[in-house]
Amino acid sequence: MSTKDFIEKDYYKVLGVPKDATEAEIKKAYRKLAREFHPDANKGNARAEERFKEISEANDILGDPKKRKEYDEARTLFGNGGFRPGPGAGGGNFNFDLGDLFGGAQGGGGAGGFGGGIGDVFGGLFNRGGAGPGARTQPRRGQDVESEVTLSFTEAIEGATVPLRMSSQQPCKACSGTGDKNGTPRVCPTCVGTGQVARGSGGGFSLTDPCPDCKGRGLIAENPCDVCKGSGRAKSSRTMQVRIPAGVSDGQRIRLRGKGAPGERGGPAGDLYVVVHVKEHPVFGRRGDNLTVTVPVTFTEAALGGEVRVPTLGGPPVTLKLPAGTPNGRTMRARGKGAVRKDGSRGDLLVTVEVSVPTDLTGKARDALEAYREASADEDPRAELFQAAKGA
Repeated sequence: MSTKDFIEKDYYKVLGVPKDATEAEIKKAYRKLAREFHPDANKGNARAEERFKEISEANDILGDPKKRKEYDEARTLFGNGGFRPGPGAGGGNFNFDLGDLFGGAQGGGGAGGFGGGIGDVFGGLFNRGGAGPGARTQPRRGQDVESEVTLSFTEAIEGATVPLRMSSQQPCKACSGTGDKNGTPRVCPTCVGTGQVARGSGGGFSLTDPCPDCKGRGLIAENPCDVCKGSGRAKSSRTMQVRIPAGVSDGQRIRLRGKGAPGERGGPAGDLYVVVHVKEHPVFGRRGDNLTVTVPVTFTEAALGGEVRVPTLGGPPVTLKLPAGTPNGRTMRARGKGAVRKDGSRGDLLVTVEVSVPTDLTGKARDALEAYREASADEDPRAELFQAAKGA
């Protein structure tokens, strides 16, 4: 992502939320849009895929309080997309890498690794002395990579290690990252190897842009590599084993530090963001850290009480005591049988009772129910209902 893109893109508009939206509102908006435009639900729809990428990018910035603060400050500083120079300064917009704008000595860069806040903007943007040799000596952080994984309900609750195939820009293997067929690129004469050129704008300061001749690399390939065309970077695919922690929920976005694309010039690798999708379970549901299950009981169990065996996820059944006179829809709790929390403890299993009404009665059972109906003929469960209706 270029700095111009970062500043000019209105991520609040992308997610459809106001600028003062809370974290919960941003998270809710992201999940709704992610489900709507997810590639799995829009097979072959390139526009939906692009929209999904925009939504994910917006959530990456606005969903992180630190990044959101820096984004808001940058947009305020640059007048919502275009830097407004002071009197006598030259106009026009400019592009340069976020690693140059926000990275500084911390080596930050890309959408996921900003430096020390808005104060660092002036360190990379305003260069009073011009861009001389050695002005660009810091390493460049690798790009962040985003991927997705689909887990079973049980894997999401218990955690799982899954293979993940990713594609990212890495040093070109054909030229060892030099960009030159012979592996001997020369120093760019325009920027003298700094990768930057100074542009005077008046007012006692100058702006630095990526060198147009070497594209910010500081090197020029005399014999450009056939694979990377002289850029020194090529698209590469790799498969890695990723551990998904226990207790993840559907739509959750997990950040794995240093698992993204490799950095340049000894810079740190970017981060890997994994969006988790969880399949439904035929028996269990989920409510936060608690699991849910509906258990059918007979009329006699609900009326007279008794003990009911209840299945658990991945463990032995538990037995719950059903009080006499239990109504349909009552929820009981089996403690410690739910999802894993961040602190390692577990939520509960919420058991909802559903009275089962038989559809095919044997002669003996029918006779018993007929006898019960006669014995309870004086009871009218709807009497209070009609009394309340008259009094209203």
